[in-house]
Amino acid sequence: MNFIEIKRIYEPKDENDGYRVLIDRLWPRGISKEKANIDQWAKSIAPSTELRKEFHHDPTLMDEFKEKYINELNYNEFSDEFTDCIKEKLEYGNVTLIYATKSQTSNNAVILKEWLKERV
Repeated sequence: MNFIEIKRIYEPKDENDGYRVLIDRLWPRGISKEKANIDQWAKSIAPSTELRKEFHHDPTLMDEFKEKYINELNYNEFSDEFTDCIKEKLEYGNVTLIYATKSQTSNNAVILKEWLKERV
């Protein structure tokens, strides 16, 4: 069985990462595309600009952010296509959701991983 993992973009690529998907709307600072070593940039599945700015990585707002982000995912026109892609990639190996924020617990990757696990 293959897994969905999450990882900061600033961490080095690992052979167990499998298919690497950047899930942020903005390109991470200080990282070249070569160094990022990603297979897909899924900015259409990232939180909206408005939601990202509202949350601004404040851990005290995580519950509210999670609720709003899941709502966005459920009504996002690209969700089914993205989910199908992840399902397909999981048949061949792990999928790693790549994010840039410093917090390892208060970020969209944690929420997206949980949301995907329910769908795949």
